[in-house]
Amino acid sequence: MENPVTPRDADRPGPRRRDRHGRGMRGPIAPPQVPLAASRGEVFADLVQDSVERLERRWPQLADIDFLVLDVPRLDGGGGADAWSDEAVPLGGAVPSRDGRRGRVVVYRRPVEIRTKGRDERAALVHEVVVEQVADLLGLTPETVDPRYGED
Repeated sequence: MENPVTPRDADRPGPRRRDRHGRGMRGPIAPPQVPLAASRGEVFADLVQDSVERLERRWPQLADIDFLVLDVPRLDGGGGADAWSDEAVPLGGAVPSRDGRRGRVVVYRRPVEIRTKGRDERAALVHEVVVEQVADLLGLTPETVDPRYGED
């Protein structure tokens, strides 16, 4: 009896799509354009970008500031026992521009995620952190940078 299916060449292994019992992943869980396919870091960076875009409408000089997302703040002090303190972990930081370097606002992803429960709460806290750091860089109060600052 002839076999209508040609066997795969043994010297040319192809990608293994399923396990030997046929129960492996058949394909991606969601297409790339669906939010499910975005990592937590990418979703968090989008929240920061949304907040920055809200503020740039009112403060065009923010185009000269770099906005960064880092996972956790660095522990300065050489790692000794005196480097640890009882202070709260920062949610963000600001570095003013100097010597031809642009100013920077940093938002720390993990401390913000730990303090929030849902996406809406996380977006609100990210916006507060961005507003506070921008206010620090511009030498203004957070209420001046965003009149809705502190409102629930």
